Amino acid sequence: MLLTKKKLFFIIKETKESAKCWLLFSDLGGMSMAEFDLYDRADDVNELLARYGVKLGIYRDNTFKEQLFPFDAIPRIIDSKTFDYLERGLKQRVRALNIFLKDIYNDKKILLDKVIPEEFIYASSGYAVQCEGVCPPKDVFSHISGIDLVEGKDGEWYILEDNLRVPSGASYPMIARELCRRSSPRTFRENHIEDNRNYSDLLAHALDYVNTGGISVVLTPGRYNAAYFEHSYLAERIHVSLVEYDDLIVENSHLYFIDYSGKKIQVGAVYRRISDEYLDCMNFNPESVIGIPHIFDVYRKGNVALLNAPGNGIADDKGIYYFVPRMIKYYLDEEPILSNAPTYLPFYEEDMKYTMEHFDDLVWKDVAEAGGYGVQFGNSMTKQQKQDFIALLKKEPRRFIAQEVIDFKDIDIMEKGKSVPRKADLRAFVVSSEEPVVWKSGLTRFSRNPDSFIVNSSQGGGFKDTWVLSQS
Repeated sequence: MLLTKKKLFFIIKETKESAKCWLLFSDLGGMSMAEFDLYDRADDVNELLARYGVKLGIYRDNTFKEQLFPFDAIPRIIDSKTFDYLERGLKQRVRALNIFLKDIYNDKKILLDKVIPEEFIYASSGYAVQCEGVCPPKDVFSHISGIDLVEGKDGEWYILEDNLRVPSGASYPMIARELCRRSSPRTFRENHIEDNRNYSDLLAHALDYVNTGGISVVLTPGRYNAAYFEHSYLAERIHVSLVEYDDLIVENSHLYFIDYSGKKIQVGAVYRRISDEYLDCMNFNPESVIGIPHIFDVYRKGNVALLNAPGNGIADDKGIYYFVPRMIKYYLDEEPILSNAPTYLPFYEEDMKYTMEHFDDLVWKDVAEAGGYGVQFGNSMTKQQKQDFIALLKKEPRRFIAQEVIDFKDIDIMEKGKSVPRKADLRAFVVSSEEPVVWKSGLTRFSRNPDSFIVNSSQGGGFKDTWVLSQS
């Protein structure tokens, strides 16, 4: 489908956001319509993504299925002023969360000062008692943080959740940008867009910064993991070995990689893409067959760095999310730059009362779920579903949070040759070493269902590249 000028002007007229995108590539960018072919070649880019194995693994009904992660060629565009604001807020939030993780497994000052109820922490499924008294190398707990945001129609940005365990998604805008750059190199030469190819440098530096002596590796559960493409892609980009459980062994309180010749090479840092419960059958889930026995003991002695640190699940808990603005004030003595979505904890009596009175106006989330699972809109439940949910809520109030439904901004996607609005979020990536660094890109996910607010890839969503405009 060729985009004629007539069709282009229709798109510009259709929505303000489209105009913002398309004008960037018109005469203002020094590019004629005849020369601009990025959008015309979007199908070619998706074919290349499929050929390179850019797929997601989904488990449904105990069956593993792979599906494409659909790419839309209209980028999300963030101007430099807006990004500077987001950058300040994201750095602030990640600093506070890192301090919280160190505190909660050691001195527990935030509990002693009653900023967070003690029982709220210990009731969390993300709290790992095994991590009591343990500090990772250089005191960095969340080396790679994935923070999900949405832009409301009021122009305000809101944090939806924090992902500090094993956040995924950076590889998709990386490879999409690479293929788009090949398809239309002039687009990227003649427009002031921040280069996103430095993510691998940020990740490699984070590994080097905490490395305790030896090589660095990426640990994957294997090709049947949902994000296996990302594991292999990032390992290649940072020039380290991609390993599985049987490639590593613990001896004399150190971790070793066994190479193809049988030689043992000491490992000083592991970018692990395995969740805590499966990491070490001797310290976590005894039924795990994909972890490395005693790797946690090596980590506890300070002889290997694990990225991200075990125990971060407590900060992923959607109930703890409620308290992050208080953490920022408590640990940093600063006002939060970025706001949470308005959130209620039925754990508190007054919040329970409010949420019962406004049940249909709220979205309900299970605090331990992820990937778009465990999310229910009050106004979409049947009478029986509502009764059953309220009974469960009153039995387990710690298990759920309620949030106001943010009418977040639509972003245009191309569908059957037309520009149509869809809901979208932004996963920003913050890589921490000496200081947190916000990657000048991000994963924009969108819903392909015009009536849905759920954008997760596991729920059938697609993705876009995120272009941060440079000041030059």
